[in-house]
Amino acid sequence: MSDCCCSSRSDSTTPSIHRCPVNGMEYAEVSSRTVSHHVKQSWLWNDEGQPYYFCDDPDCEVVYFGLDNSLILKTQVRTTIGLKDRSENAMLCYCYGATKADAHNEPGIRDFVIKKTKHGECSCETSNPSGICCLKHFPRK
Repeated sequence: MSDCCCSSRSDSTTPSIHRCPVNGMEYAEVSSRTVSHHVKQSWLWNDEGQPYYFCDDPDCEVVYFGLDNSLILKTQVRTTIGLKDRSENAMLCYCYGATKADAHNEPGIRDFVIKKTKHGECSCETSNPSGICCLKHFPRK
């Protein structure tokens, strides 16, 4: 369900995964639409028409990086990146505002998100900095 409501812009000429130039780990492509919704002053950001990738490593300051290894750091986005935050107050579901603590304390939240997702009522591609559905990060019952 991780790709529940999102589309990829990859074509056969660009890799769908790329190594973060800082930590060397491989990450999946994210749409420029996602990046533009989270970068500060998006009207000044120029995506250069290249693919971007999302780094979810909590120990890495990079949030997005381009195929050319250009970087967008945590200080350059207006959104707190829940996957990079180890606290219980970290955002888990950006569409409905649920934190990790909410998911642990109220198990019905996951079912609610599943229901909303099935009805196409989520906005993961733009709301979630990773550009994908949050459900794979919810704790299991």
